[in-house]
Amino acid sequence: MDKDFAARRRRDLIIAAVLAAIAALTPLFVKDVVVQNILILTLMYAGLSQSWNILSGYCGQISLGHALYFGLGAYTTELLFTKFGVLPWFGMLAGGVVSALIAMGLGYPFFRLRGHYFVIATIVIAEIGLLLFHNWEWAGAAMGITIPIRGDSWLKFQFLRTKLPYFYFALVLCCLAWFVTWWLEDSKWGFWWRAVKDNPEAAESLGVVVFNSKMGAAAVSAFLVAVGGSFYAQFVSYIDPESVMGFQFSLLMALPAVLGGIGTLWGPVLGAAILIPLTELTRFKFGGSGRGVDLIVYGTLIVLISLALPRGLLSLFSRPKKTGAAR
Repeated sequence: MDKDFAARRRRDLIIAAVLAAIAALTPLFVKDVVVQNILILTLMYAGLSQSWNILSGYCGQISLGHALYFGLGAYTTELLFTKFGVLPWFGMLAGGVVSALIAMGLGYPFFRLRGHYFVIATIVIAEIGLLLFHNWEWAGAAMGITIPIRGDSWLKFQFLRTKLPYFYFALVLCCLAWFVTWWLEDSKWGFWWRAVKDNPEAAESLGVVVFNSKMGAAAVSAFLVAVGGSFYAQFVSYIDPESVMGFQFSLLMALPAVLGGIGTLWGPVLGAAILIPLTELTRFKFGGSGRGVDLIVYGTLIVLISLALPRGLLSLFSRPKKTGAAR
């Protein structure tokens, strides 16, 4: 079984490298700006969902408040840039560190909660963060922050004439989140998280420090999500509380993993590859009707997929195994 497991990991890495290479070549053939925008969002949400999956999928701590970390990454980067002239690259790292520290700080009270109590707590704290930024004058309050445009530049990570740099950064973000997950799967942390998810009491009896395991998963997940928030802020060039901390961001991080296969390596990627283009195309096609047709189409498909495949779309490609979950 050890040889089979090692072979699966090598296969996953090869598949990931091939898919990344194909994605990197896509802009050579796709020139339409709208399609490029959809591709960027798909890659971004694949990375975000993969990051969410570390805490909620592998460790079993379902969070619907990750918009808090997404917004913190965006605001930290842009406040440092607009107020102090700090380059966005350093702002991304700062936003990731701030979010990881806050995630661990919130973990002290929250990880003592279980089940739906934990889920509700994550929603509440994200809404509190949203209200705080709505009323924080120094951070622009409800008016938000307009990022000053200073010409196309990798140094300042701003591009007006082309979307390709954003595409490649989103691809790197997606690959980074996937690779971190792949690496952690076979580490002691990965085994601890799966043990905590399956049976915390049994894991603790075997020497796993359950609380510390949850804290580690929260820190890694929050850091990567915050980097995604920093990228999104640079991509749209304007942020306000609703545009980076709204509840819809928490949902759009969770849904790809849930529909693709929560707690699996490829589930978030597969889910994002289907859901995000579907979201954008239905909104583009039906969003102007004023009747919410796009939301009806989108919601109906989600419900049907969830009912037909409760273990996610990845279950279509997996065969029953004696040990382990679908990857």
